[in-house]
Amino acid sequence: MKHSRVPRLKPLLDSVPPGFVVDTAWLRSRGIDSKSIHDYVASGWFERVIRGVYRRPVHKTTSIDRLPWQVVLLSLQHLIESKVHLGGESALDLFGHVHFLRHGNEGRTHFYGETPSWFARLPLDGEVVVHRATLFDNNALGLIDANVEGTTNRWTLGVWNWPVRSSTPERAILEAIDELPDNSSFDNLDRIFEGLVNLRPALVMSLLEACRSVKVRRLFFVFADRHAHHWRSHLDTKRVDFGNGPRALVKGGRFHPTYGVSLPDFLVVKT
Repeated sequence: MKHSRVPRLKPLLDSVPPGFVVDTAWLRSRGIDSKSIHDYVASGWFERVIRGVYRRPVHKTTSIDRLPWQVVLLSLQHLIESKVHLGGESALDLFGHVHFLRHGNEGRTHFYGETPSWFARLPLDGEVVVHRATLFDNNALGLIDANVEGTTNRWTLGVWNWPVRSSTPERAILEAIDELPDNSSFDNLDRIFEGLVNLRPALVMSLLEACRSVKVRRLFFVFADRHAHHWRSHLDTKRVDFGNGPRALVKGGRFHPTYGVSLPDFLVVKT
């Protein structure tokens, strides 16, 4: 390795935690040319994951198998600076609201927003579904930088404790409802909703008003009325646009008398 390239290595290693990934564009934006990239890989300072994507090894003797999606998400957010966040049931899981087996969705993680073209080719350690972040007029509403230290074992990364950009529970439940009925389960979301006792009504109202989906707004109130948490009384339905006409979501289901959506029997029939 030429001496002229050595001074750039230390600040590079100071910027990229072990195990994290960057791409060629990111390296070049920091003055690292193709020859230097080749030299860093040959010397073991970085590993080539796929074409144009590199990982700083956790140990110089380790080899790439499957990349933890948590590390890749934090790499996208803090290094690549992609506009992507953890959302839906995955964000609810982050905050401890998913404690049961999600039939058909076990191991599926939900990202919302923009990812680089190479993301789909990465060897990840689980299935990641990337959704367009188009559900809300204000896409920054209900997003936070969550401290993941101590949340779940899956986030024990042993790195720099960077926060993860994530939906709050208030936003995440609306994102999860948007996946009904094809990509989520009414029963699962009903169980999740049962535990959402501490939603903040002011934020919920702002999200409902910014939500672009009539289906989501109607279904949210189906669950909210069913579980009647204390925050439900602070929501003003007069400020919510429920659209017009019935919406058939479940083949052979029953229509909800208030919100006009076809649902599984257990969400309509009072027990």
